[in-house]
Amino acid sequence: MKKIFPIFLMVLLLQSCNYDKAELIYPTTGPSGSTCDTAGIVSYSQKVVPIFQTHCYSCHTVAFQSGGIAMSTYATEKAIALNGKLLGAINHASGFSAMPQGSLKLSSCQIATIKKWINTGCLNN
Repeated sequence: MKKIFPIFLMVLLLQSCNYDKAELIYPTTGPSGSTCDTAGIVSYSQKVVPIFQTHCYSCHTVAFQSGGIAMSTYATEKAIALNGKLLGAINHASGFSAMPQGSLKLSSCQIATIKKWINTGCLNN
């Protein structure tokens, strides 16, 4: 009994640190405490490109085209957005390579921002 109790206690503590919901781990607030804002038209240069810079460009550039995909220009990013590959990959949808590969899934706010940009026509704004 004395040997089992410490193991039980450790398992209980480890379980208490586990979250099943990404929103609890990655809240939809930005660094300044603002909420996830996808109302209106999403700015490509101000909202979408920073997500790509942080999560995509290190593997998908002209010099290093992982999977044959380069994401360093508006034209290439618009093309993969319009053919459905971008949204399928970031949503980890069946039949797509989950992106960013080897990393955590984008936050629900980041995915919503990209989806809104796509749904409003992938404007270069």
